[in-house]
Amino acid sequence: MGLSTVTIIYAGLFYVATLLLVAGLAYKIFDYSRTPAPLKIPTTPAPTTQTGVVYRMAKEVVLFESLFKSNKWIWVFGWMFHFGLLLVLLRHLRYFTEPVWFWVNIIQPFGKYASLMMVIGLAGLLARRFLVDRVRYISTPSDYLMLVLLIVIGLSGIMMTFVVHTDIVALKTFFMGLMYFDVQPVPLDPILLVHLALVALLMLIFPISKLLHAPGVFFSPTRNQADNPREHRHVAAWAAKLDQKN
Repeated sequence: MGLSTVTIIYAGLFYVATLLLVAGLAYKIFDYSRTPAPLKIPTTPAPTTQTGVVYRMAKEVVLFESLFKSNKWIWVFGWMFHFGLLLVLLRHLRYFTEPVWFWVNIIQPFGKYASLMMVIGLAGLLARRFLVDRVRYISTPSDYLMLVLLIVIGLSGIMMTFVVHTDIVALKTFFMGLMYFDVQPVPLDPILLVHLALVALLMLIFPISKLLHAPGVFFSPTRNQADNPREHRHVAAWAAKLDQKN
C-alpha cells in the first residue's frame, strides 16, 4: 500500500525545513563568529577575567539576569516562556529516541504542564507589545506574528495533550521513519496536522527571524568581553592581520 499524499507532503516539508534550519543556523553562527568587534564594549559592571565572563554569560542565558534587573514583570513572562519551551522540547525527545532515555521519561509529567507555562508567558509578552507604549512604537508586524505563531503552536499542543488525544505511537513511527529515511504514514488528526505544519513553518523562518537571539547572545561583545582594556590591548582580528602585513 502506497503512502498518502498528506504523508508525502509532510515528510517532504520536514526534510526541507530541517535542512534549511540546520544550514541557516550554521551560516548565521559562522557569520556571527567572523563579525569584527573593534571596540572593547562590555556592559559595566563587567567581569575582568574570562572565568568571570563565562559565569556572567551563564547567568544571562539561564536566569536572564539583565532583564531581571531592568523589568521584573517582563522577566517573569520571558522566563516562563523560555523555561516552559525548554521542558516541552526535552519532552518531545521521546518521539526521536528508541529506547527513550530515562531522564526523558522522568520529565514527561513536567513537560506536559510546561506547555501551559509557555503559552502564559507568550501571552504576557504579546500583551506587552500592545499595552506598553514605547514597546508598541518599535514593534513591527513580524514581532506580533512570531508571538502569535508560537502561541498557536503551544495551544494546538495543549489541545492534543488535554482535549483531543492523537496517536502518539503512530506519530513516533512517522518521525523515526523520517530519521532513517523510511517514511511511514503520518496520523491524519486535523489538530496534529496544523501543529506539525506550524512547527515546520517555525523551522523555516527561524534562521531569518529575531529568534536568532538564542545563538546570537553568545556573540554579543557587551556580554562576551572581559573588562580588561588596561591589562590587555584589544585588537580585532581584521586589524591584527593588517598589523602583520605592515
